[in-house]
Formats: sequence, C-alpha cells, structure tokens
Amino acid sequence: MPNSSSISEFLLLALADTRQLQLLHFWLLLGIYLAALLGNGLISTAVACDHRLHTPMYFFLLNLALLDLGCISTTLPKAMANALWHTRAISYAGCAAQVFFFLFFLSAEYYLLTVMAYDRYIAICKPLHYGTLLGSRACATMAAAAWGTGKSCSVDTHNTEASRNLSVSAAMFYYL
Repeated sequence: MPNSSSISEFLLLALADTRQLQLLHFWLLLGIYLAALLGNGLISTAVACDHRLHTPMYFFLLNLALLDLGCISTTLPKAMANALWHTRAISYAGCAAQVFFFLFFLSAEYYLLTVMAYDRYIAICKPLHYGTLLGSRACATMAAAAWGTGKSCSVDTHNTEASRNLSVSAAMFYYL
C-alpha cells in the first residue's frame, strides 16, 4: 500500500495573539487597502477621463495603477479576513492561487517599470523622435509584452514549484 498523504490547507502565522491586536491589525490593513484603492482608482479615473493625459507616460501609469490594484488585492483581503475572524487557515488551492497571482502582478509591474524607464529615456534623450518611436501601437505592444511576461514568469515559477513538490513527494515515497 503506497504512502499517500496530501495537504489540504496551511496554517498561517498569526500577526498577534490577543483579540485587540488582531482588530488593530485589521483596521490598519483596511486603511492601507482603502488608501491603495482610492489612490489607484483616482489615477485610473484621471487618465481615462482627461484627454490631455492620453500620452504614453500616462498610459503606462494607468497600467501600473491596474497592476498595483491587482497586487494589493491578492494578499490583503485574506490577511484582513484572518485578522477579523480569528482564523489562520488557507486552503492549498487558495495559497497556490495567491502565489500565482502575486507573482503575476509583481513581475508584470517590474517589466512595466522597465518599459516606463525606456519611455522616459526616449523622452529625454531623443525628444524629436519621441512621437515616432512611441506611438500608440508601440505603447500597447510594450504594455501587452509586460503583462504577458508577467504571466509567463508566474506560470514558470508556479510549474517549477509544482514539479519540485512532485519530486519531493516521489522521493519521500521512494525512501519510505
């Protein structure tokens, strides 16, 4: 009979043991989350509504705000729920989804920041060629490449982690 055990959930470390500190952590996390939602929402609204802001720099800033919204919405709601409801468990699938999306948004943010640095380089060093080098099609392509590279990085990392877990499980089975 093979040894078959599976992990269905993880227990997270609590930020605090007393109820008062847990509630304090909840309210602090809620304040941070609402500030991030408000700030990124205002950036998105301003760029979308004001036609003077339809330039490459603000297009990339809009993408950065959306990625930041996704990044902060991946981890903070679960942390707030754990602090409010005095729970510490997270399912294996929930943990895997959090890791996948967090890596996706974070790596896409890094690649988008690289694209934004290139945008500023062109604006400063080659201002006369700015309009031809960074047209709307080029900007959309670079932003899509940043989002796509973020997806491929998170999938690669997620697959590497899954294969490592599979090989560890196989090794444990072999030695048991």
